[in-house]
Amino acid sequence: MYHAGPSAVDAVRALKELARERPDELELFEGFTDAELDGWTVAVPEEVRGVLREIGGLETDDHEYRFGPRGREVFTDGCWTLGDTDFGEGSLIVGVGATGWGPVVAVNPWGSDPDVTVEAPDFTTWLTAFTERLADGVADRPRGTFSVPATSTVALAEADHAGGAGNGGDRELAALVGRGDPLTDLVDLHGLPGYPCSVDWEPYFSTFHNTADTGSSEVQFQIVGEGRALLLRSVVSGDFLGRAVRRHRVPADAARRAVAELRELADSCPDSVALEAGCAESEMDGWSVPVPEDLRTVFREIGGVAIAGLPTLRLLPGAPEHAVDPELHRMLGGDGSYWPLARIVHGRGHALAQVRIDPATGRWGYVVSVPGDGESLRTYPELALLAESLPDLLLTFTRLARRAAAGPDFAARMARDTRWLFPNTGEPWPRPAPVGEWADSADPLLAAATELPDGTHAADLRAVPIPSDLCFYRAAGWPYAARLERLHFAAAGMLAAAVPVPMSVPVPAPVNVPVVG
Repeated sequence: MYHAGPSAVDAVRALKELARERPDELELFEGFTDAELDGWTVAVPEEVRGVLREIGGLETDDHEYRFGPRGREVFTDGCWTLGDTDFGEGSLIVGVGATGWGPVVAVNPWGSDPDVTVEAPDFTTWLTAFTERLADGVADRPRGTFSVPATSTVALAEADHAGGAGNGGDRELAALVGRGDPLTDLVDLHGLPGYPCSVDWEPYFSTFHNTADTGSSEVQFQIVGEGRALLLRSVVSGDFLGRAVRRHRVPADAARRAVAELRELADSCPDSVALEAGCAESEMDGWSVPVPEDLRTVFREIGGVAIAGLPTLRLLPGAPEHAVDPELHRMLGGDGSYWPLARIVHGRGHALAQVRIDPATGRWGYVVSVPGDGESLRTYPELALLAESLPDLLLTFTRLARRAAAGPDFAARMARDTRWLFPNTGEPWPRPAPVGEWADSADPLLAAATELPDGTHAADLRAVPIPSDLCFYRAAGWPYAARLERLHFAAAGMLAAAVPVPMSVPVPAPVNVPVVG
């Protein structure tokens, strides 16, 4: 892939000649000594050294590129940033693996038409092409004449885990992404159809819907596997999600696995993990809601989970932590619509983690965290999506606990890794939409939401990251003076809606008599 040859030598010679002919248009920076190159934290192959000894970078009327670090600059994330593109809106990066420098990729994630283009397979090929464009007076960046898609890292990881990877190349990519991340896509940089090659990709956030903090999102990019792949991770902060994600798959036997893994953790980490006894079938038969078999698998064995650094999960009814103010109880849907799990304290506030239940079918679904103070919820309606099910949440806790057990200060690590248990603590924001937007939807779940009262805002939670923060009051259409009448959860939490108090109806005073949920 990396060829030492006359092309790089010719490019350097041509650049020096252009600098002499056009001193007002082109400035060449001083090259690096071998001692400097030897001191870098990345290998510098001979063909690249041949350039860098002569030229350390260049500046034209339109571009500035630096071919290596000066002063306190360092190589990071498997690549070096050669320079900016589009007046600082994007970056031109080159991989700096042990076997060579490449590929060269332009990443511009902003605006209405985000662009990722693999411009060349390696540094010297890119420099040669740049020199030719400069000599011809072409200032524009090369546009992709070929195209490849980006791939969800979760899809890659789970296809390999399920035996779906049909060759060693896919397994190599799966090894680079580990478990995968719902907000991270991968671009396979090997075997591209040609150069320059554009990437069919867009960030997971949207800047087209106003929020209170619009403009904080960013894209983190990294070349991994010695130039094998590019990772593009959307950090959704201050903007709404712009498209659906690929979630981690919840195993069909999640309940059985959760019980087994919790027992293993309790045996191996007795100072950090403790389990409370479950209950008999006859007791579950007397509960106020039907209990599906997968939940019975958990409740027969485990009635509570205490993990250092986390709020204790009280799975059985009647715990003091499950006390709910009657007015909050009403706003949450009342009896039979949710199952309290834990009281979560954050600063001066607290929230109630709960499993949402579909009263019509008895199905137990998503786990959410809702502010436990009725007045706070009424004024600032919000919630956090924690898991697709109770077994899914338990499996998440066991995965995080195993990682915490491998290092120091188990409790501090668990607390740091689960800040998302409390609403609005930094996770992505699905966009709450006025339900009227779904009037013509062919999706039965969305279409049914249009029957909710005027002013209702809702979000489809089936294809958003877990965890996510759903903040209804941050939607542009949610009036500042609006107050929450109730939360509505359809299909056991797959869709969450905030129904506002009609503006002509006075807001009732809060009721402070607690009841047991």
